[in-house]
Amino acid sequence: VQLVESGGGLVQAGGSLRLSCAASGRTFTNWMLGWFRQAPGKEREFVASITWNLGTTRYDDAVKGRFTISRDRAKNTVSLQMNNLKPEDTAVYYCTAGSQWPPRNHWGQGTQVTVSS
Repeated sequence: VQLVESGGGLVQAGGSLRLSCAASGRTFTNWMLGWFRQAPGKEREFVASITWNLGTTRYDDAVKGRFTISRDRAKNTVSLQMNNLKPEDTAVYYCTAGSQWPPRNHWGQGTQVTVSS
């Protein structure tokens, strides 16, 4: 499985970013894809996940209402729309895939998101 993230960058607090992940290497039927993040000096934490078949989503409470995860089965991509970003959202964001929740069998290389105050 290969997961390649894109879309990170620097944004001011209150701004928006959209992360994308190109997934390849297997059929993702009955799997789920997700996003984790790791801030400096902290453990990696779950952000959001989506089931490939039904598109059922799940979010960490810290991002609920601000982030939206989606998938495009035709293009084999998963995206994370991040709105109303806060400085505490600053982290390296990783695209992940797995057969059960939380999806962490496979990881992308990560993309940096920095939110300035």
